[in-house]
Amino acid sequence: MRKARIVLAVAGVALVALTACGPRGDDTHLMNLHSASDGPDEFAILPPKALQMPADLTALPPPSPGGENLTDQHPMEDAIVALGGKEHSAGGIPASDAGLVNYADRNGGMPGIRASLAKDDLTFRKRHPGKLLERAFGNTTYYDAYKAQWLDAYKELARWRAAGVRTPSAPPVDAFKK
Repeated sequence: MRKARIVLAVAGVALVALTACGPRGDDTHLMNLHSASDGPDEFAILPPKALQMPADLTALPPPSPGGENLTDQHPMEDAIVALGGKEHSAGGIPASDAGLVNYADRNGGMPGIRASLAKDDLTFRKRHPGKLLERAFGNTTYYDAYKAQWLDAYKELARWRAAGVRTPSAPPVDAFKK
């Protein structure tokens, strides 16, 4: 009985020691999006826009508790404008982008594609659940599950260049030769 306890204790210590020896690369913790602290999320704090005196005070909206304020941030709309899009508050697709949307949808579209892909992804990851210790400690198995589907960017670049396709946005050929 005493010998069995000693064997179990040694096995437990060995297990803990082995888990501490595993690699801890930058790509393994990127998918763990939960904060380890109880502090505020610094990315959720949006400072208000600067106060400005409007040219016409009658243009100010009437005050309403919990309503819109001229100094409120609108990060999604601001990002669209910063990336070259048009500002639109009505929602939907602006008329100026209708041609682009029609061209992108020229071969047909699949309604609900995001939900369908999310379901397929979940099914795939359930079939490839990862190693026992990864699951036990809640580590992500995303990269391991999709490793067989990764593209080597430089091999793909070389393949396209060998086929005579111009790749102006890629690095020069000498930049990736080893």
